[in-house]
Amino acid sequence: MQESVLITSLILFVLFYTVILPVALTWGIPPGGPVSEIQHVISVDQFTPEWIAELFERAKYWKRSLCRPGGVASAVLSSRMMISLFYEPSTRTRLSFESAMNRLGGRVIGTEDAEQFSSATKGETLEDTIHVVSGYGDVIVLRHKERGAAVRAAAVSTVPIINAGDGDGEHPTQALLDLFTIQETAGPPKDQHVVFVGDLNKGRTVHSLARLLSKYGTSMSFVSPEHLAIPEHLCGELGLSSACEYRSLDVVIERATVIYMTRTQNERHHEGQVGAGDGSDYGLTRELVAWMRHDTVVLHPLPRNSEIPTWFDQDPRAHYIDQAHRGVPLRMALLEMLLNPLPE
Repeated sequence: MQESVLITSLILFVLFYTVILPVALTWGIPPGGPVSEIQHVISVDQFTPEWIAELFERAKYWKRSLCRPGGVASAVLSSRMMISLFYEPSTRTRLSFESAMNRLGGRVIGTEDAEQFSSATKGETLEDTIHVVSGYGDVIVLRHKERGAAVRAAAVSTVPIINAGDGDGEHPTQALLDLFTIQETAGPPKDQHVVFVGDLNKGRTVHSLARLLSKYGTSMSFVSPEHLAIPEHLCGELGLSSACEYRSLDVVIERATVIYMTRTQNERHHEGQVGAGDGSDYGLTRELVAWMRHDTVVLHPLPRNSEIPTWFDQDPRAHYIDQAHRGVPLRMALLEMLLNPLPE
């Protein structure tokens, strides 16, 4: 009798330390993967499908955590400081990054108007600013009015630089959350026909997302007035032909599984270059909505103007608000990968 009790106790002891305890220790830990080799986030050209898959797994974990009662209480980045350096206006990108850092237990310092409230007003160069500011924290989230600013910053920074938009160049983290939204709402990117609509010339979110989708062989169409067409150099980079460009949405809307609407980037065009009616001419109308597929996903990087009327907000195909909400878990995952990568 005593011998059987001893054997049973021994079996339970072994099970506890070899099976139960290791599993229990992983509860609440986000899924891991290979250590990210990306030091700075400058362009979507840096991302591989494998790296993106790892990022999205971590983003899904944080998204589930945010949905639980009480939200997230994490100390993953408790010893880290994020510097928010924005030379241009921002609501969603700046606040979602700051929310992400705070939810991971980190701290945030910075300015929402570095063009006015920094030494830039005294003539200080971006390089000098980054040289100094990189000594104040562990990562810099940078938005700047000039294309290529993030590359210049990364060249002199001693901490990771995250490009939060550089003029009419790129907006890589927006493209990541756009792709994350497409994958969760429409399905695998390779199975989609994505139609970009609006100002495709100066819309940096379009440039980044189109580059990202090209990695998956996604079918794409581009709808805009001729003077707001997608840049020729980008068409060349992506191997796109003029056959995928249209001047009217009604020609292609019935084939679209995803419609990516954008506003006219008036702040990036020379005065008089853009007509006042360009936005409304390429917006959703009740007639166009009637021609859409029942499962089409409509996205917008926001802010919007007249291209998506408010009456469409209640349509089940409207996903642009949920799209914006995915910015927090996506950026939580990104910050974690940059600042607290799990070992291989």
